[in-house]
Amino acid sequence: MKHLTACLFFFIFCVTFSQEEKKPTSSSFDVNYFTGNIALHNDDILHLIKGHPEGTILSWNKKTFGENPWQQRYNYPDYGVSLIYQDLKNEVLGNNISLYAHYNFYFLKRNLMFRIGQGLAYNSNPYDKVDNHKNVAFGSHILSSTYMMLNYKKERIIDRFGLQAGFSLIHYSNANVKAPNTSVNTIAFNVGVTYDLDEEAQEYIKTITKEKFTQPIKYNLVFRSGINESDVVGSGQYPFYIISAYADKRLGHKSAVQLGTDVFFSNFLKEYIKYRHVAFPEEGEDGTADYKRVGVFAGHELFINKMSLVTQIGYYVYYPYDFEGRTYIRVGLKRYFGEKWFAALTLKSHAAKAEAVELGVGIRL
Repeated sequence: MKHLTACLFFFIFCVTFSQEEKKPTSSSFDVNYFTGNIALHNDDILHLIKGHPEGTILSWNKKTFGENPWQQRYNYPDYGVSLIYQDLKNEVLGNNISLYAHYNFYFLKRNLMFRIGQGLAYNSNPYDKVDNHKNVAFGSHILSSTYMMLNYKKERIIDRFGLQAGFSLIHYSNANVKAPNTSVNTIAFNVGVTYDLDEEAQEYIKTITKEKFTQPIKYNLVFRSGINESDVVGSGQYPFYIISAYADKRLGHKSAVQLGTDVFFSNFLKEYIKYRHVAFPEEGEDGTADYKRVGVFAGHELFINKMSLVTQIGYYVYYPYDFEGRTYIRVGLKRYFGEKWFAALTLKSHAAKAEAVELGVGIRL
């Protein structure tokens, strides 16, 4: 419980310091303790589930009150940063510490809060073929992490202090940047304390009406790249390149639908095809199959200020080599710079099996 004590001391320090601040800050802190179970999403990690993981979540939240129209449309969400420390209760798995950017969305008269955060984690004891060969969950120190929290939240119960409690899901994976990578999902119960940095609650601005928003069809061109490795440990990391073209149509201020195509140049797959030919000659492969793939996809984009959440489902129409099935999923974030240019960070997977983290840049015309 040492990590919990340290976070509580830090929380008390922040509260004490904030009491000297006189100007409204429109922000808050919360500290949460959580405990739960590792979900058995893959039989390969059964030997790694030893106990009930626990940890702390320390968060700073910047409140919105409707100064910008998007804040009113999303019922005045918060945005902020979170720090999570998690003891996975197994020396083989080690411990994780992670940093996230997050949004809080509110429902049921702001008593129900849904938080989603995306960030990076550091694992203390990843796979090593000599010293830690049993850790098939994490193939690298640096991991991608997503966490979600659904809490009943009541602020200002006693002065500026409030309470929240509910359930959290924490996901760790390196998205096959380096094998092995079976990943870990923790389902947990959390309870915490909130503290508002403002002496009094501020009023929400209500100015927008249900105006209709229209926009012509836009055309997008995206280039994505990164590195990844097949599931064969030690097979090596190789770059991949993806060219995507799609059209999108805005349905309103919040969302758009998409239809387009991807062309994949995955060098890890080229090496994997050669490996299967040499390692499994009984399968009759000659190692010359084309590693390129072409897919078509439909998607949705949810716009939140200059950020957006992208979800796409695709199907390979050119599929010369069978690898993980013909359907694929892409989820991730986009950040717009002006009206046309954007950057993207997305995860491509086949069902629950991640293939790659994609870094992209694109233009919307």
